[in-house]
Amino acid sequence: MSEAICDIRCFDSEKVETVQAELAAHNTFAISQLFKVLSDERRFKILYALTKQEQLCVCDLALIIGASVATTSHHLRALSKLSILTHEKVGKMVYYQLDNPVIEQLVLDAVAPEKEVVTYG
Repeated sequence: MSEAICDIRCFDSEKVETVQAELAAHNTFAISQLFKVLSDERRFKILYALTKQEQLCVCDLALIIGASVATTSHHLRALSKLSILTHEKVGKMVYYQLDNPVIEQLVLDAVAPEKEVVTYG
């Protein structure tokens, strides 16, 4: 049998039950959806840009991430659906800003110089 597989069904049922109870208290589906949205490189660039500038318009964000305005708008909608961003329409311009301090800190922590990013593949 492989070394990575247990030979018994459950070794420490108390630990298993404790973690299962803690998980039940969280909306793990919503949390996983959040990480799914954040895993896109362009969305990360949008979030990073908005940590550096209080607000940016769609066309400027499109230039920053190297995408069309339509593609950028798609990414902005996905981030807005999760209450990460808010937007304000001024005339024909739409300006976006970060509206989630936890996400802002997550982005800043991810790019901190002392952090070593490990890549796979």
